[in-house]
Amino acid sequence: MTDQDNGWVRSWGASPQSPHDGLGSLDDHPPLADVTLRQVVRLSGGGSRVRVRFTNEFGTGPVTIAAARIGLATPGGGVEAGCALTFSGAASGTVPAGAPMLSDPADLPVAALAELSVSLYLPERVETCTCHDPVLDTGWTIPGNAVAAPALPENAGVLPVRALISAVEVLPDAPAKAVVVVGDSRTDGAGSTPDTHHSWPELLAGRLAGGYVVNQGISGNRLLNDGIGPSALARFDRDVLATPGLGWVVLSLGGNDIGISFAPRDDEALADFLKAFPGAPVTVDDIIAGYRQLAARAQERGVRVYATTIAPFEGADAYTPEGERARQAVNDWIRTGDAFDAVLDFDAVWRDPDHPGRMREDFHAGDHLHGNDAGYRALAGSVDLSLFG
Repeated sequence: MTDQDNGWVRSWGASPQSPHDGLGSLDDHPPLADVTLRQVVRLSGGGSRVRVRFTNEFGTGPVTIAAARIGLATPGGGVEAGCALTFSGAASGTVPAGAPMLSDPADLPVAALAELSVSLYLPERVETCTCHDPVLDTGWTIPGNAVAAPALPENAGVLPVRALISAVEVLPDAPAKAVVVVGDSRTDGAGSTPDTHHSWPELLAGRLAGGYVVNQGISGNRLLNDGIGPSALARFDRDVLATPGLGWVVLSLGGNDIGISFAPRDDEALADFLKAFPGAPVTVDDIIAGYRQLAARAQERGVRVYATTIAPFEGADAYTPEGERARQAVNDWIRTGDAFDAVLDFDAVWRDPDHPGRMREDFHAGDHLHGNDAGYRALAGSVDLSLFG
């Protein structure tokens, strides 16, 4: 029986990464052992039952979850209306190295846009923590088994990544489909205010009033080459095509491929930054070929594929005139190449009318690259909602 047959739909997601292929937020963090992780996720659409996808896909050994609970999140790390999660009927489960693990369905009705708290107790040391880095929703570590604690204890610490969870899926009251956005830091929400759910996919979910929108952005991600997270081509089957209830795909990539490929190689300040991005520089034709691959792989599954144009980045550290010409060439193809079922022209939304190679001053987060809350609100507000009808 397929997910389309049994009705499950993904309501929230975070693309898994190795802790060594992100921003290094776990580098100086104490080992995760004999500790409870409590994390908050904001669902997009609601449903009558819930299940959680735990991830050890970049782990070097099995991860034991001795206890886990979910419930509605309350401010400051509290939980109400909680229930235990089970694994094949057992209160504990072990996630094999390199694999995910779904919890059993839990009877927990959740509304659209509800904040859900997920707590899991790790009795043994996690040698390599599969995570999503950075995280824009505050999470906590609590010594010992505190999954059932209704309030956050005073000895809680801050968890700097999204750890060991990659998706929450729900059983809607009526048949539904999910929108999956695959992108980079501009999709991930970099530059937005933490704990406010101001990435543009989350804001789009608010506009859809109960629609299912899954954010699969990775900050620093590229379309063609690995580096900060696996490339979009490498992770597309896992993060997008395997999504329960998949109905639409939005591709929002290519900016980092251009920025890294055309960045000034004689800039000492950029040298260490560029080490995180292996692989030879790519061309406009390479990027177009990558887009065509993703579109074909999605369309053969019968889902509609949309693409966003690449927004300006003049003023950012990696900017060069050659990179700007490449951006314009890729955008011209996205708009006119007939590879997609629709185009979301984010370049037109963010560009300064008086200086089209730059973002509007009131839309960027101070770096001429990432949006602020107003910038992401403008992107979400520009999307034609009838595309998802």
